[in-house]
Amino acid sequence: MNTNIKNTVQLVGNAGKDVVLTSFENGNKKATLILATNEYFTNKNGEKVKQTDWHKLVAWGKTADELAASVRKGTEISVHGKLSNRTFTDTAGTTRYVTEVIVNDFFKLTKKVEEVKEAVPF
Repeated sequence: MNTNIKNTVQLVGNAGKDVVLTSFENGNKKATLILATNEYFTNKNGEKVKQTDWHKLVAWGKTADELAASVRKGTEISVHGKLSNRTFTDTAGTTRYVTEVIVNDFFKLTKKVEEVKEAVPF
């Protein structure tokens, strides 16, 4: 049995909203982002189906700054990180369960749209 199992995840998808960057009193920064990933398949009736899953991403420090500076809603990115599960009690006293991807690294896949100069009429 392999006892050296690693917690790693890689996702490619599109930002569902702009990144939210939070700064703390100790100088640390946290970026949160929702990532949409799509899977396409044909169901038993022969119909093409698109299934979208939503993933909560969290980045810290320099990675948080870089994510906030370069990713906007709709940007396609590839992220590499690890899964994190946590629980908390909300204001109503209900225990909530959260699964997040803690981002170690990301790559922006959407190309920057070049500025298009307007044609000058003769």
